[in-house]
Amino acid sequence: MDDIDSRLLDALQQNATLTAQELSDVLNLSPSQIARRRQRLEAEGFVTGYVARLDPEALGLAVQAFVQVQMAAHNADNARSFASLVSTLPEVVAAWTLTGEADYMLRVWCEDLPALNDLIHGRLLPHPAVARVQSQIVMNQLKADSGLPV
Repeated sequence: MDDIDSRLLDALQQNATLTAQELSDVLNLSPSQIARRRQRLEAEGFVTGYVARLDPEALGLAVQAFVQVQMAAHNADNARSFASLVSTLPEVVAAWTLTGEADYMLRVWCEDLPALNDLIHGRLLPHPAVARVQSQIVMNQLKADSGLPV
C-alpha cells in the first residue's frame, strides 16, 4: 500500500459514493487507474463494505447509550448464549468484549428512556448469564464516528 492507496482509502471513508472520475480529480490519477486501485484494495480486504450513515433523529432515535455487561460466570456456553442474544437486539448497533470489570460493552440507540429501560430490564438483565448491567447515556457526541487513520 502506497501513499495514493492511503489517500484513496481516506477519500472513500469520507464519501464512498464518489465515482472513479471524482476520485481521479482528487487524487490526480486517471479514472481507470483509480478503478483498478479500488478493486485491488477491495480484493485485498482493505475495504470490507460500504454503508450509508443514517440520521438517528430522523429515525426517531433520541437516546444513545453505552451499556456495560458483567457476566455471572465466565464459560463458553454463557459467552455463546449472550452473543446470540445480542445478535437479536436491533437496538444494539455495536458490541465489544472487554478486559476489566465489565465483560461486554454495547452501544445502543433507543427511541426514548422507557425503551432503554425495557432493553436493560426486559431483555438484558433477565438473561441467565448476566449478573450486572450499567448504562451511560450519551449527552452529546463531540466527534462523529469517523474513519480509521490511514
